[in-house]
Amino acid sequence: MSQRKMTMGVIIGNRGFFPDHLAKSGRDEMMQALAKAGMDGVVLGPEESKYGAVETHEEARRCAALFQKNRERIDGVIVALPNFGDERAIADTLRLARLGVPVLVQATPDTPGKMTIASRRDSFCGKMSACNNLRQYGIPYSLTRLHTVHPDSADFQKDLAWFAAVCRIVNGFRNLRVGSIGARPAAFNTVRYSEKLLEANGITTETVDLSEILGRIGRLKDDHAGVQAKLAEIRKYVTTGGIPEPALIKMAKLGYVIDDWMKATDVKISAVQCWTAMEEYFGVVPCTLMSMMSNNLLPAACEVDVCGTLAMYALALASETPSALLDWNNNYGDDPNKAVCFHCSNLPKHFFQDSRMDYQEIIAGTVGKDNTFGTIVGRVKAGAMSFARFSTDDTAGVMRGYVGEGAFTNDALHTFGGAGVVEIPHLQQLLHYICENGFEHHVAANFSTVAAATHEATTRYLGWQMYWHH
Repeated sequence: MSQRKMTMGVIIGNRGFFPDHLAKSGRDEMMQALAKAGMDGVVLGPEESKYGAVETHEEARRCAALFQKNRERIDGVIVALPNFGDERAIADTLRLARLGVPVLVQATPDTPGKMTIASRRDSFCGKMSACNNLRQYGIPYSLTRLHTVHPDSADFQKDLAWFAAVCRIVNGFRNLRVGSIGARPAAFNTVRYSEKLLEANGITTETVDLSEILGRIGRLKDDHAGVQAKLAEIRKYVTTGGIPEPALIKMAKLGYVIDDWMKATDVKISAVQCWTAMEEYFGVVPCTLMSMMSNNLLPAACEVDVCGTLAMYALALASETPSALLDWNNNYGDDPNKAVCFHCSNLPKHFFQDSRMDYQEIIAGTVGKDNTFGTIVGRVKAGAMSFARFSTDDTAGVMRGYVGEGAFTNDALHTFGGAGVVEIPHLQQLLHYICENGFEHHVAANFSTVAAATHEATTRYLGWQMYWHH
């Protein structure tokens, strides 16, 4: 996932019997705000409409045509109201453009000392009319945190950052293709999901049998250029001291084949059958390879948890940093707001204080240590975190989930795998919600504070049923 520069379509609202000069200055202020946020803007120029604003139906048509011409660039649309604005022209522009991207409605506040007919904005009121029309037209939209906010304010910069995260999630989930590599572990009914519900939500699942992956590996020689390149990537990514060379070669072959399959099938993210067939019949765990993908913002979930990798991806899109999939695993002493989150592990390197390659201690007891090299283990670092879980509710026919925020702590923890202590306000309430609603024991986590953006994207634009844990 490339961190490309974002582009916003901009509609400058105007209404004739309000001061026109506010539309002119409002356009300038909005474009300056976007530039400050590191974004490009697509907006009418003063040669195309009065002050580059949209007031008439003809101007709406011109603006919509401009948006359509740039539809591959536009990530979202900002409706800017430097004065009351013409609500019909705003809604017409969005209907005619048919972009299907998130929309943010902004209104510039009046100044108490400038309330004469020459400078009064009334955008406070105009925002309500614009939103009323958008609702009539069936166009979903988002709001700034404050009802009125000036484009040059720090508050609006925060709004832009939040809205950009919303746009990345919504656009990232459009025509998304998810790789399901192997069958889910037979003992894990908990990661069952509905491919049909995902498809109805625009998400395609591309499956491949583990035997096909192993068959392709069997045709590769150790000195294959792609295998050697992947081996170099592994050595560069993590300390491999004490890991047998044959195990590293197996990992390199597995990584090369998965990369090649994902590229050929246009798959962006994946979920992998990580135990126990992989260890019994191939002789390594795929954890480090999955960690590498997740660290490159292309999440890979264990135990074929397809919905888990979707939650990882949403958080990664929002924050532009790696996500991990963890177990809600243990209590932490008698603190009701703390818990231990753990996996064996395939956590991205971004999550650790320090990390190394090791063997999978749990599965080793069944298949032998020599068949389980390839985990990446260490202590999860401290920092603010967001968490999310998505699920297909087959009986209700809907997508559902939950989001929230907390923190990884520096509390003492002596265990194996990849683990950390989390502190979440009102954790017991969240745990009750998870159990009462039958959610999975896996949760996606990310070092960020993007719960608000994730909730907005999934509920308002994707139409999913989400609980936001505060």
